Order: sequence, then structure tokens, then C-alpha cells
Amino acid sequence: MQRRREFMATSTGATVALVLGLEETPVAGRLALSDVDRIGGKIGRLAAHFTSTGGGGLYPVATAYLARLRRTADGCTYGPRVEQALNAAISDLCSSAGWAALDAGEPGQARLMYADALQSAILAGDRRGQARAWSNLAMQARVDGRLRESLRINRAALESRQARQDPLIAALLHARLAIGHARAKDRPAAARSILAAERAYDRADGTTPPPWLRFLDGAELAGLAAIAHQALGRLPDAETATAQALELLAPSMRRSRAFYAVQLAELQVAQGHLDRAATTVADIDTGALSSQRITERLTVVHRTLATT
Repeated sequence: MQRRREFMATSTGATVALVLGLEETPVAGRLALSDVDRIGGKIGRLAAHFTSTGGGGLYPVATAYLARLRRTADGCTYGPRVEQALNAAISDLCSSAGWAALDAGEPGQARLMYADALQSAILAGDRRGQARAWSNLAMQARVDGRLRESLRINRAALESRQARQDPLIAALLHARLAIGHARAKDRPAAARSILAAERAYDRADGTTPPPWLRFLDGAELAGLAAIAHQALGRLPDAETATAQALELLAPSMRRSRAFYAVQLAELQVAQGHLDRAATTVADIDTGALSSQRITERLTVVHRTLATT
């Protein structure tokens, strides 16, 4: 099974690279804004594949394309506006590559990618890219166990002008801050952040998000709230919110569906609802999914059910 997943991940990555025509990006000559627009389109479609299949198989594709874009930056000639746009595109790709690295089981590489994303966003003067990178760095610090650092980064990001002006980014930052407060066992702060995330999302009604932020919808907010409830020990509330996320998820969000289905099974196991957990995991299809993070958690659930 593991070899089959590795083969499918490699096959998926190669297919995506071919379909997107990543090798067509110039590495010499004069670069125009239209060229950078095409680069941005390829990065956006790469992010869309991530939400569908997971990032494990896409990680080598993303890093290879990042290397090509760095050759583009060094080998081409261009004016200041093109340079700014190219740096913004590189920041976008670095952030997406960071998430793919997590799915590939490379958290150390994810941390480096997020730092590179922040650097490129600063060079581009891209406030939205900076907010995204700060959000990812806060999340990574929390995953690494540096909880206070995570909270400081997240609060600083919320104080940025971009977060104040962009309700979707504010919603994401507040939702992730809620998880940080929950891990710190600060119930009132977690509750305030969940409410702030919901209010910010309501203000964003009708806003067209950039490609990387299209995952943020009512389903994702419910899923993030569930993670906060779980960290606070409110398992029934976490189960309800996770079930709501699964109900609201669009069919195309296959990675998110697998992620939250595993989360639902974990919550059911933790509450002793083993029959319900067995039913939940039986419906999880990871055959076309490339995410070590998700499959490892699912393996633990299967092992627990088999030995209980």
C-alpha cells in the first residue's frame, strides 16, 4: 500500500507539472508582466491541485518550479514593476510549497519555505503575501510546540494594515489565534477569537479571495473552531463542529474532507464511540490522496480500533 501511494504521488506530481507547462517559464530574455501573470496562473492551479489531492506528491513539483523561478529572477531582465510582481509570485509559491512540505512529512522544510515567503513578500511590497506568511509562521511555531511565539506572531499579524483591511485574512488569523489560545488553555480568549473570526468572515461576504485563500469558507471555519474546542477538552462541541465542516465542504475539497473525517474519527474514539468511529473511517478514501500527515493519523485510528 505504501509503495502504491508513493507511485501515485510521483505520478500525480509529474502529470501536474506536464499539464501546467512549468518548463515553459522563461529563464532568459526580457520578462514582461504578461509572463508573470502566466506564472501566477500556474501557481494558482498548483494550489488548486493541493486542495484536491494533498501536497505530498506536489512538494517536489513546487520546489522544482521554485528553483526555476529563481533562475528566472537571476537570468532574465525586467523593470521594477515586473520585479515586484515576480517576487510576489515567488512568495505565493513558497507559501504553497510550505504546506506541501507538511503533507510530505517535511516540517523543517515547511518552516524554511514560510520564511522565504515572508522575505519575498517584503521585497515585493506585497502586504497580503506578508500576512499569509506571518499566519503560516505562527501556525508552524504552534505545530513545533513554540506556543508563546506562535501567539506573538499571530497577534502581530492581526495588527497589520492588511489584516485590518482584508476581512478574509482577518478571519483566518483570528481562527488560528483561537487554536493557539485553546492550546494555552485560555478559554475566554479562544472564545473571543472564534467569534472574531466569524464576524470577520461575515464582513467578507461577496469578496473574491485570491486562489490560495479559496479554501477559507464556512466549512473551514467550523473545522478550525473544532480544533480549538478539542484543545480545550470540549469534545462534544468539537465533534459537532467537525461534522458541520464535513457537511459544508464542497466536493472538490477532497484533502480537507479526508482531514476532517480523520479528525471526526479521532474525536469519536476519544469519547469511546468506537462503532461510530469505525463507520467514519470506513468512508474515508485516501486512495488518491498524497498526505503523510493525514494517512499517519488515520493509521493510528485504525490501530486503536483494532486493539480496543
